[in-house]
Amino acid sequence: MSQPNASFPPAGRIGAAAMVVTLAACSNPATSPEGAMTGAERSAAGAMKLIYPVTRTVDQVDDYHGTKVADPYRWLESTDSPETKEWIAAQNRLTESWLATVPERARLAKRLTELFAYERRNVVAKVGSTLFFARNPGLAAQSVIWRQGPGDTEPVIVLDPNTLSSDGTVSISGFEPSDDGRWLAYSTSDGGSDWRTWHVRDLTTMQDTADVLRWSKFAGAAWAHDGSGFYYCRFPEPAAGEVLEQANFDQTVWFHRLGEPQEKDTLVYARPDQPEWGFQPLVTDDGRFLVLNVSHGTDRRNRVYVKDLASADSPMIKLLDDFDASYDWVGSIGGTFYFRTDLDAPRGRVIAIDFDRPARDQWREVVATAADSLGAVSLLHGTLFLNYLQDGSTRIRMQRLADGAASDFALPGIGTAGGFGGKSTDTETFWTFTSFTSPTTVYRLDLDTMQSTVWFRPEIAFDLSPYETRLVRATSKDGTQVPMHVTCRKDVVLDGSQPTLLYGYGGFNISLTPAFSTQRLAWLEMGGVFVQAMLRGGAEYGEEWHSAGMFGRKQNVFDDFIACAEQLITAKYTSPSKLAIFGGSNGGLLVGACMAQRPELFGAAIPAVGVLDMLRFHLFTIGRAWTSEYGCADDAAQFPFLHAYSPLHNLKVGAHYPATLVMTGDHDDRVVPGHSFKFAAALQAAQGGPAPTLIRIDTRAGHGAGKSTQQQIEEQADLYAFLAKALRIRT
Repeated sequence: MSQPNASFPPAGRIGAAAMVVTLAACSNPATSPEGAMTGAERSAAGAMKLIYPVTRTVDQVDDYHGTKVADPYRWLESTDSPETKEWIAAQNRLTESWLATVPERARLAKRLTELFAYERRNVVAKVGSTLFFARNPGLAAQSVIWRQGPGDTEPVIVLDPNTLSSDGTVSISGFEPSDDGRWLAYSTSDGGSDWRTWHVRDLTTMQDTADVLRWSKFAGAAWAHDGSGFYYCRFPEPAAGEVLEQANFDQTVWFHRLGEPQEKDTLVYARPDQPEWGFQPLVTDDGRFLVLNVSHGTDRRNRVYVKDLASADSPMIKLLDDFDASYDWVGSIGGTFYFRTDLDAPRGRVIAIDFDRPARDQWREVVATAADSLGAVSLLHGTLFLNYLQDGSTRIRMQRLADGAASDFALPGIGTAGGFGGKSTDTETFWTFTSFTSPTTVYRLDLDTMQSTVWFRPEIAFDLSPYETRLVRATSKDGTQVPMHVTCRKDVVLDGSQPTLLYGYGGFNISLTPAFSTQRLAWLEMGGVFVQAMLRGGAEYGEEWHSAGMFGRKQNVFDDFIACAEQLITAKYTSPSKLAIFGGSNGGLLVGACMAQRPELFGAAIPAVGVLDMLRFHLFTIGRAWTSEYGCADDAAQFPFLHAYSPLHNLKVGAHYPATLVMTGDHDDRVVPGHSFKFAAALQAAQGGPAPTLIRIDTRAGHGAGKSTQQQIEEQADLYAFLAKALRIRT
């Protein structure tokens, strides 16, 4: 356990006067390649003075099970207070003034705009023979939803979110057409908030009805088979002034009947005795059953409850209530339910449960566990589509229910395949394929012939042929082999001089797989190497890989990331002065922890929307749900390991930290921006070296979802401009 108060100066010491740091360089000159800057450039940098805004401190000390921990920047948790708003404005002015000195910034913004200017499409829903898809011609703020049915010679616009706000920051966050194709339930998010407002559009007139449903989060809509209405979830209305900060408890399930006000909605299920439980409703393809996925925080284990809709008075049956494993709904045929589960199978298998004979001794194993980790599973046309991960890349297997015959589904190469959604009775489906060097292509699959054809292939003005992706492995502190995908020019010279961006996540059973990114092309053009690490805490190798990076084993994730950095240096892809680390959300925690533990290893660090205060994260919005992954400081047994790695509490005054750009949005109501505010303030106070500590706060953005195209371009241009200066990249 670290000593109390070691992370912070005594309350009140910082803020009496502005802090001044001389920018002799943005990275350690002892490790920078000779000639990275001209003499004139070095002189100009040395003459710059970075004056940080005054950040007031308070005498806040908390007692955690006998350990006193200071929290001098507690006031920054109040995002909407006048003082915090002034601090945000001052920090943004400082960051803007610093970035304005980067010559490459304007050119990067222009190049990113050019790279974004290509058409992108994705299938979002299918009803019978009618297809709904999202299309962005290139630079539209938000993608537009289109519909094309068998009688349509041309697709028609169903919903254009660009008309919902003047700045493009109202986005579509949920989308569900009724089974008869008459109605569309869709939800909107304002400024990136997790709060969703549901609306209903009449698809015959393309006009919205009067139906408006508020205070929904983290769940979609499920239509009744007859189209009379839909099931959805909502939370109690938050207190005035606390909409973006108040902890979210007591989610409930409701049925909304079309044409009625929300006040008349019917309560379907509630558990006031379990305020931390969450629900996700779905209705089976035949309309017979309402299925509730019941979750507790972000724990992979869940419960499944079922209601027979044939009778309005039928009870909610607790089909799976032991909370002993994950049970992911696959589909149903009649009263037989199919689930992907990790029960007795850490890498996943498929089982069948009969609704009328649900006892465990009646369960059937349909797909046995395999060497590779089994992810998403779908049931279409009597066939299971099984998505496996092999060293982070997709392998698709098909297995017929009728006779168990299995075969591989051919993919275009090594990358990530997804999709294969739809109803069990569909005769076609759509799937996607992407890789680090292949834009996302959408394919149509005829389920009778099992023949795929290209439905949409994007065309980009960028030559990807000089680039390749390599699988490289690092050895972590405890000997674990940690794979990473390294994307770079085929002719890269391994002399340690390449600017390298190392990206990771490592948590919540989430896999990082190859995917194309428009923004990343600009980095490759800059001569950069992009590395995506497959850290413990993810799902790349099943539940054992995940559990090895959670609770008291979270340090394994940081050790893995550090090992990847060291391997990239050993293999001479890069050197410490040329190595940047980047991650968002749980990945922001990753970056914050690693830069606190090994600041000399990196030339730059970008923690985005990060969970950076591991002692108080559970007190805001949905943070309590993460205690199933992290633990909780309220628990005397869990406090020590959280305190030991919490980025905010492990900064050391006088240490030389790498150039840092903290990134967040003031509308982030998932990882509240107070995490980033407090960390940035503490880092500015602690920094003993010459590198800058900056924070970029988007005042019309949340955790990341729903950002307009222009916001993405501006954000990415600033990120690369920061790296260009911090890593001394000559472009």
